[in-house]
Amino acid sequence: MLDNLSSSLKDALKKLAGKTVVDRAAVDDLVKDLQRALISSDVNVKLVMELSKAIRTRSLEEEPPKGMNVREHVLRIVYQELVRLVWTSTEVRLEPQTILMAGLQGSGKTTTTAKLARYFQKKGMKVGVICADTFRPGAFDQISTLCNKINVPCFGNPQEKDALKITREGLAALKEQELIIVDTQGRHALEADLIKEIIDLNVLTRATHRWLVIDAALGQQASEQAKRFHEAIGIDGVIITKMDGTAKGGGAMSAVAETKSGIAFIGSGETIEDLERFDPDGFISRLLGMGDLKALVERANEAINPEDVDVNAMMKGKFTLRDMYKQLEALNKMGPLKQIMGMLPLGNMQLPEGVYDVTSTKMVRYRIIMDSM
Repeated sequence: MLDNLSSSLKDALKKLAGKTVVDRAAVDDLVKDLQRALISSDVNVKLVMELSKAIRTRSLEEEPPKGMNVREHVLRIVYQELVRLVWTSTEVRLEPQTILMAGLQGSGKTTTTAKLARYFQKKGMKVGVICADTFRPGAFDQISTLCNKINVPCFGNPQEKDALKITREGLAALKEQELIIVDTQGRHALEADLIKEIIDLNVLTRATHRWLVIDAALGQQASEQAKRFHEAIGIDGVIITKMDGTAKGGGAMSAVAETKSGIAFIGSGETIEDLERFDPDGFISRLLGMGDLKALVERANEAINPEDVDVNAMMKGKFTLRDMYKQLEALNKMGPLKQIMGMLPLGNMQLPEGVYDVTSTKMVRYRIIMDSM
């Protein structure tokens, strides 16, 4: 995600690392490179100027901590200010709750609802989904199909046009579930009738959280939409979708941060597993090529069954095709290879774009070959 921005940021830091002396001129060059990278990713110019001023001031005025040279200190300041730029993440608790999903038409809200259900299901919670979208043809069919794939109960009534009635009945039908997600009709934030409907749904469900789904392609325009929805129902979290398909993702993230609404998740793929918990420190760390080992360990823990790994046998040099098969399966569960590699601290090292596809294809072939044995 944000490959161009990440590459530009890493190039800027690499240029600084190659400087013999880190003086005012070196800091100015770094700031200019950062400005170009951020503005090209549609980040608000005002925010970029504020970030530039903070980096320049701190780099020239602050004394490096003991044991850290000037170059390392400047890199640390860049990291801290970029984390501040994307604001903070929304706290996601594993407890009984109701989540009301809001968003514009075409933002990917319904698919994200299913991804969210899968996320909480993997955490061991009993999840249920209510389809309160009474306008879009096929809305219930879409969400129910996705929910059936992951064995999550889904309530809806394609014949009923009253979203409040459907939701009321759904809450009663799914009362045994620990967590209920209400998928609402996609709307424009300025449509008075639809805004009234979602306000009424918020009151009816007594929603614990009200999360807004935003398409990353909106860029800076996401700011106005987030403000409007927040005024209506008090948005307390944002999910940014389609981060893998646009260069404006940085703009959407900074725009949301400007409204002080924390980012809860980021969607960066088409499968139901492609929803990632947003952590500002880890996210910026990955953008700068410093990896995110915490997220990598979490994914590994979810994907790998300890009983499938015989450490003692491996220490003795015993590694069978069956062991290899299990490890390939676990690696596949962890997500796209490109995302996994992004969590490793590889610095400015970049593999050719086609390498990931070729490697993934080979892994699939190996599994097929072993299945045929």
